[in-house]
Amino acid sequence: MRPRSLLIASLAAVAFAVPPSAAAPEPPDLPLEPDRFLRGRVVALVGERESDVIAEGQFTQIVRVRLAGPSGEQEIVAEFTDVATDPGRRLAAGDQVVIAVSEDVGRTVYYVVDRYRLPAIGFALGLFFGLAVLFSHRRGLASIIGLGITALVLARFIVPAIVGGSNPLVVSLVGPLFIALTSIYLAHGLSLRTSVAVGSTIVTLVLAWGLAIAFVSLASLFGMGSEESLYLQLAPIEQLNLRGLLLGGIILGALGVLDDITTAQAAAVDELRKANPPLTVRDLYRRGLSIGNEHITSLVNTLFLAYAGASLPLFILFTIYNNAPAWVTVNSEFVAEEVVRTLVGSTALVLAVPITTLAAAIVFSRRPPSAAAPAADHGHRR
Repeated sequence: MRPRSLLIASLAAVAFAVPPSAAAPEPPDLPLEPDRFLRGRVVALVGERESDVIAEGQFTQIVRVRLAGPSGEQEIVAEFTDVATDPGRRLAAGDQVVIAVSEDVGRTVYYVVDRYRLPAIGFALGLFFGLAVLFSHRRGLASIIGLGITALVLARFIVPAIVGGSNPLVVSLVGPLFIALTSIYLAHGLSLRTSVAVGSTIVTLVLAWGLAIAFVSLASLFGMGSEESLYLQLAPIEQLNLRGLLLGGIILGALGVLDDITTAQAAAVDELRKANPPLTVRDLYRRGLSIGNEHITSLVNTLFLAYAGASLPLFILFTIYNNAPAWVTVNSEFVAEEVVRTLVGSTALVLAVPITTLAAAIVFSRRPPSAAAPAADHGHRR
């Protein structure tokens, strides 16, 4: 089957796999209307008071803010309450802030909810996009488009479907499958090499999905091992499945590095075949596996460090306040979720190497060496 036909067939299969209930639901009716939010710049500090009622070191600043946007150059007085964990947390003249506006018994109340960070985020995005296009040209641009599609699938399908009460087992598989199909083909182009990587990614992703379901069930995890899940329990949404959120997070985390290893392995085996056409399937598999083993060693550690870095505050919290034995700490749902998340992702990476290597060895050994034109080389180069 040609790569383009494989892509179309795969996308159609994913589309038909989505049950009607997985469509994005209407936003739930919230009990309160949200406040208005405005941007502004602090022009002066009016005063400050400290209080130990809620937390030690808590302070409240009264600041004069010049609003931006529809309100023109209007100046208002607003309050900003925070905890002095760092000297930089206090506001100073010139700081860009986000202002919330509330109506309270006929009067308008303004308060600072956060600093305005979008310009810094926009600069970081611009730098990343610019470097990606500068050094990777069309491939960099295609990968950025794939990144946008990934964000769109997350925001418009996976999250709304789980919030709307769709089967989390289906959503946590269909969403990542669609992401894998679109992002890999966009980043690496339509070629036989890419199709091998896509097929291997799908197979490994399905295996990871099964492992995630099995270990989440065996470990009696319910998706309540994070501070965010505690807040979600209070959300005005009756059908929210926290275990489904956990499963979706595990699969998405594994996919984040899975496509890297499958494309690299497919490219490595293809190059081995080009360099030495007489190599048999067994030879290609053995040599490709040797390359993949080196890749596994670095990526497993990378995956662990990514999860550990995201959970570092949690680990520090346990170190400071937890007096229970180590086995009790590891047994807790907070830590067990991170352990299962890391192990499922790492297991998927280990499985991806032999799966991709075998598939690539079989496919490329049957292809005449003359069919491998340099122009069709869209693989992931290392």
